[in-house]
Amino acid sequence: MPNPTIYDRLRESHERQRAFFRKLLRSKPGADRQSLFTDLRVELAAHAAAEERFLYAVILMQDAGLKSSRHALSEHHDIDEIVEDMQTRDKGGSEWMEKASALSHKVHHHLREEEKKFFQVSGKLLSETAKVRLGRQYEKDYRRMLGALTRG
Repeated sequence: MPNPTIYDRLRESHERQRAFFRKLLRSKPGADRQSLFTDLRVELAAHAAAEERFLYAVILMQDAGLKSSRHALSEHHDIDEIVEDMQTRDKGGSEWMEKASALSHKVHHHLREEEKKFFQVSGKLLSETAKVRLGRQYEKDYRRMLGALTRG
């Protein structure tokens, strides 16, 4: 990919999220499940932070993007709350797996909606140059966040 856009970068992260969920929902209680959940949690947080800064904030500033960006931000908040709740629960119990399934459903819904609706709305508001520039900024911040969240 010579000049990946913000949408290319986001789709890469979306695929990582989907892969983490496939593994997590098939996992058995124990260290592997804990590790998968930690990796997923870090991926979701790094992705959301960089996406909010370098796509949602940009689109939020334009009247035509106000409603869709606010909706996407609301879904990120809902996802954060589920993740936070899951961190306090016993990862070996059935309640935790029910929460993991609910989180998977919520995230998959968000990813589909973003790819099918938000990308189209925002794509009309951004120039090709801006899409590439935002992709570079997103990737840099995403990597920084991954490092910060992994260390923290």
